[in-house]
Amino acid sequence: MPAYGGAAITSIVPTLVGGHPPVDVATWLPEPVRDAKSVVVILLDGLGWRALDARRDRLVRMASLTGGPITTVVPSTTASALTSLATGLAPSQHGVVGYRMRVDGGVLNVLRWRRTDSRRPPDPFSVQRHQSFAGRPVPVVTKREFERTGFTEAHLRGVRFVGWHEVSTLVEHVSRLVGAGERFVYAYYPGIDGVAHEYGLHDSYYEAELAFADELVGRLLDALPASAALVVTSDHGQVHFGRDWIELTDVDPLVDAYAGDGRFRYLYARRGAVNELCAEAQRCYGDRAWVWSREQLLDEGWLGPGPVSGGIRRRLGDVVLAAREPVAFVDPTLPTEAGLLAGHGSVTPDEMLVPFVAGRGVGR
Repeated sequence: MPAYGGAAITSIVPTLVGGHPPVDVATWLPEPVRDAKSVVVILLDGLGWRALDARRDRLVRMASLTGGPITTVVPSTTASALTSLATGLAPSQHGVVGYRMRVDGGVLNVLRWRRTDSRRPPDPFSVQRHQSFAGRPVPVVTKREFERTGFTEAHLRGVRFVGWHEVSTLVEHVSRLVGAGERFVYAYYPGIDGVAHEYGLHDSYYEAELAFADELVGRLLDALPASAALVVTSDHGQVHFGRDWIELTDVDPLVDAYAGDGRFRYLYARRGAVNELCAEAQRCYGDRAWVWSREQLLDEGWLGPGPVSGGIRRRLGDVVLAAREPVAFVDPTLPTEAGLLAGHGSVTPDEMLVPFVAGRGVGR
């Protein structure tokens, strides 16, 4: 279960920027952060705690940091998790409940901010209305091409956008911002996630990318003064499933639309078929996935505390397939997704546990 209100990514901004930090923050906030003059948070997209912990002998700069695992949110996917980090809210509260979700009668690809039916996408404010970073104009150092996207407007509204094109400039931007007196800087690097999706977790490309990310962390530490703390965290981990994509032909006659991720598949039932769809999904896929109804997903608190508005409830599938084996479920309306070799979204420890580790800068 996500540790909403505790050691989870939803607590990072309330603790470090402003809001209501969790009462148990002292038990998981790394020592280097506690009296730092400034704090830099670097989010390495796709870096699970278990991937880091298993490679301490190779990822020496990250292994030298103090701290441990915290949980991400459900679904353990970028769109939901980044919004939760920025707002300090659970998906049940901010409403970005997946990579793809049903909005206004169509399926919205949140990261690309496009609808599958080619209609005009919704206003980002109508999808996610909450302030990011407690309403403060925090500098966010992220890829330049993200500046004018709908997803950026939805989850980073009001920030000071600092775009980077080459990774070396990410380090320089962060260094200059801290040098200018910024007390909090948020930086984002997507490489691990992209390489894992394309090449899987059992290839030298993935190992090379992890080593590169470790070097990036080292360069940031070397560029920051001793009065600054660097925090390394992530939005989710990854599971390798290779070509083990499962077709949903057995339930397709009962499904009106598909959304979510391969490992957290939303099924929207045809009119009057909710109960039949839930039962058939359990019969066909219950040995490889947790099969939840929408009500069960919400009542058990997987997406966060309630009550949940009707608008957000309708974004969720009537039935959810949360993979527990190293498999993924095909969305027939998004066939290109089945080319991924690794993914995330479900509630296994490999996906849910992310690092929250910190160290002081070693530069002048």
